[in-house]
This record gives sequence, C-alpha cells and structure tokens, in this order.
Amino acid sequence: QVRLVESGGGLVQPGGSLRLSCAASGRTFSGYTMAWFRQVPGKEREFVAAVSGNGGRTYYVDSVKGRFTISRDNAKNTVYLQMNSLKPEDTAVYYCNAGNYKSDYVPYNYWGQGTQVTVSS
Repeated sequence: QVRLVESGGGLVQPGGSLRLSCAASGRTFSGYTMAWFRQVPGKEREFVAAVSGNGGRTYYVDSVKGRFTISRDNAKNTVYLQMNSLKPEDTAVYYCNAGNYKSDYVPYNYWGQGTQVTVSS
C-alpha cells in the first residue's frame, strides 16, 4: 500500500511559480513511476507529468512542456512538481499518483487528497 500527501498549492499571479510536493509512505517507493494529475470542476482528471522509478525518464503533457519539471527524491520518498510561468489555465486541484509507465502512463489506485493551485491576478 502507498499513502500520498500533497502540499505546496496556493494562489499565485500569472507568470509566477509554485513547487508542489508529494510525500509517500509505504514500501518500495522507488518501484513506482510517480505522476501528477490535475482536475477542474466538471472535467476529467488530466495527466500532467510522470517520472520513472529512478528519476531517469520524465513525461509531460504538451501544455506544460518547458514550464513544469517533475522530479523525485527516493531517499525522502517524495516527488515534486516545479511549476514556472504559470497561466490561469493551470488552475486546478493537483493530485499525486503512483503507477506504471509502458506505452502510456497507467495510474494505480493510489491517490493523494489533492492540493489547490489557483493562478489569478
């Protein structure tokens, strides 16, 4: 079992930055590909980024490439999402997930409670 707790959300102006963190408890954290998703009311949860178990490979949705960076620290059982040049359309609840990546990301049923990110002037 994996428990995930997100933090770091908040209100930021357009063009600003935020760093989200996701602390994981449980065994074999490094055995999971970790990902961030986001969701706005009335829409499906959207994949944002993923990082492989050893941190060597990363994957991003096109809309955040060049602005967001996902990373992980396996010694701290934590995954991060550095978000720069934020736009109002990045406003959402951001969720951490543990899963696997083959030809596409496969989320397992391990989700955090989410953290709200609001980009507004």
